[in-house]
Amino acid sequence: MSVAVRAHAKLTLSLRVTGVRDDGFHLIDAEMVGLDLHDVLEIDPDVDVTQVRFTGPFATGIAADGTDLVSLALAGRGRTASVVVDKRIPHGGGLGGGSTDAAAVLRWDGVGDDPDELAAASRLGADVPFCLVGGRARVRGIGEIVDPLPHVDRVVTLVIPPLGVATPAAYRAWDELGGPTADGPNDLEPAALAVEPRLERWRDAIADRVGRPPVLAGSGATWFTEGRRDDALADLVDEGARIVVARTLPRSG
Repeated sequence: MSVAVRAHAKLTLSLRVTGVRDDGFHLIDAEMVGLDLHDVLEIDPDVDVTQVRFTGPFATGIAADGTDLVSLALAGRGRTASVVVDKRIPHGGGLGGGSTDAAAVLRWDGVGDDPDELAAASRLGADVPFCLVGGRARVRGIGEIVDPLPHVDRVVTLVIPPLGVATPAAYRAWDELGGPTADGPNDLEPAALAVEPRLERWRDAIADRVGRPPVLAGSGATWFTEGRRDDALADLVDEGARIVVARTLPRSG
C-alpha cells in the first residue's frame, strides 16, 4: 500500500564555515529552520526494484538514475520502493530539496534522530540530519550535530530565480577564494556569487524593492527576506523568478 509523505524545505538563517576536515568535508555552525514549503513523496514498497520519478514545477533537471538522494536513501536502508516525488522545492535552490526528500524516506523507514542515526544520515548529505529533526536548530560538525532550539514563528519571502547553484561547486569556490567570511550571515554567499555571478543582479533587484539586502539561502540560488513582501517583488515574476511566502514550522512530535 502506498503512502504520501511530506518533505519540508529547510532554510539556513545563518551559516559560518568554521574549518575543513582532513577528508575534505567542511565544518559548519548554522541556524536552520523548517518551512511549510514542501515536496510530497508517494511511496509504494511493493516492488522488487526501486523506481523513482520526479514530477511537479521543479522536476526539470533532476536525474532519476539511481544517483538521486531518494534512491540512495533507499539503497542505504536495503529497501526497494516505487517513489513519485512532487517537486515543489527548487533543485539547486539552497533549500535542501534533495536532502529533505532523502530524510522523508528515512523517516518512512523508521529512522529516528539519535546521534548515531544522524551521523549515518550525514553521509547522504550535510542537510539530511537537520531535515530528519526539523523545527529550528543549531547545526554543527558536517551537519550531523543538531541541537534543537525553541520555535520562533516567522514569515519569509523567497525569491527563486531561474538558475541554480550546486552545493559542491559553492564549497569548492569557498576553498579557492581562501575561505572568506561574509559580511552578512552566510559565509557561502561570496562563493556562490563566484560560481553564478548572475546572483548579484537578483540580490540588487530584491534590495531595491524591499529596501534592504536579502540573504542567500544556503549555497543558493534562492534569496530570502523577512516578512511578507510578495507584492513588492511581484514584478520579478516577469523575469522568470518564483515568489513564495513561507512560514517556519515547529518541530513535529
